[in-house]
Amino acid sequence: MQIEDTSGQDVVLVKTKNRTPLLVTIGVLIVGLIGYFSLAPALSNWSNSDQSVSAQRLRLATVEKGDLVRDLSVQGRVVASVSPRLYSPAQGTITFEVDAGDSVTIGQVLARIDSPELTNELKQEESSLQRSKMELDREKIQAKKQALENQKAVDLAQVALTAADREKRRADKAYQSHSISQIDFEKAQDDLENANLVHRHAVTDAELNQESLAFEIQTKQLQLERQALLVDELSRKVDELVMRSPVNGIVGNLAVQQKNQVTQNQPILSVVDLSEFELEVDIPESYADDLAIGMQAEVFLNGETHLATLVTISPEIENNQVIGRVRFATHNQAGEVLSQPTGLRQNQRLTTRILMENKANVLLVQRGQFLDSGSGRLAYVVRDGMAHKTTITTGARSLSSVEIVSGLNVGDSIVISSTEQFNGADKILITN
Repeated sequence: MQIEDTSGQDVVLVKTKNRTPLLVTIGVLIVGLIGYFSLAPALSNWSNSDQSVSAQRLRLATVEKGDLVRDLSVQGRVVASVSPRLYSPAQGTITFEVDAGDSVTIGQVLARIDSPELTNELKQEESSLQRSKMELDREKIQAKKQALENQKAVDLAQVALTAADREKRRADKAYQSHSISQIDFEKAQDDLENANLVHRHAVTDAELNQESLAFEIQTKQLQLERQALLVDELSRKVDELVMRSPVNGIVGNLAVQQKNQVTQNQPILSVVDLSEFELEVDIPESYADDLAIGMQAEVFLNGETHLATLVTISPEIENNQVIGRVRFATHNQAGEVLSQPTGLRQNQRLTTRILMENKANVLLVQRGQFLDSGSGRLAYVVRDGMAHKTTITTGARSLSSVEIVSGLNVGDSIVISSTEQFNGADKILITN
């Protein structure tokens, strides 16, 4: 029996060529080329940059064209448009007829002031007025009497003149017939001349006396009118001792207590007219020169926007602020009548937006801290992962945007966050 060997189980293996090192080499080269072309710009930026900053620390915005609405947002306090304060017209004792918070109507009695001094002064002046009337009447009677005396003197002088003229004519006839002497004839002439002179003086005196009497009557009349005006003024002051409501509304706080003594011009109380409200706004001093009376405004109340107008600006600056008044608009731009918003309360705080300027189709970018960092003259334009320092000129600014006058173009992406971290470098590498 022949035992078989293992030669039948052996298989001749053909030796193949090993290509693995070649493929590895080719792969390494391809990866190297890809890495080179992808990292070359980054390496170039890194070599050309002054410093690098993480993109997570920056805020970017794109320059675009649009309408820039220059506005100012302030907090407004609702106040009554009409809120008169009443003052004491004279010294006296106050007696209130209403309490704080009471509803009142126009002309309703609010308080009374008992002023014996003013009342007594009125009575004295009324007595003086009566005396002036009596003096005027007496002067008129005296003028009539004097006029009669003057007329009597004129009439007597006229009679004497007539008699002298008659004697003169008798003397003329007698002298022609040589019945009287030359001396008697001349005496008759002198008597006529004297009577004529007396008559002329009597008429002149009567006219002068008449003018004098008219002047005296006019003087007394003026004194009477002056005294009447004084009485009217005091009567007005006495009537004002009864203090009445000038408007429909509610009584505000009482400045004094019941039955207290008050002095002249002392505040007594105020009446608030709740039918019409305005907003009192505190405007930062830096915006004071940019505001003007008549500027449009918007008031936000309960999610709604109400049109308004800036009506007053205080000329004084207090605590770095200027106080202004905003009044709700009565008509919109289309001329439609607008009603005052409901639900307003005294001293309610509302956000108010004052529209200072509207520029159409200008370059603008979102507002950011870069304006303060570069004083509005520097910006960093981002291109290919690099931020390049660029000189710019800014214009009008709103709450959300700023106008770009020069230095940037539409589509430019700039850093709007603070640029103080760049330390004035010309080029900044932005890393991920």
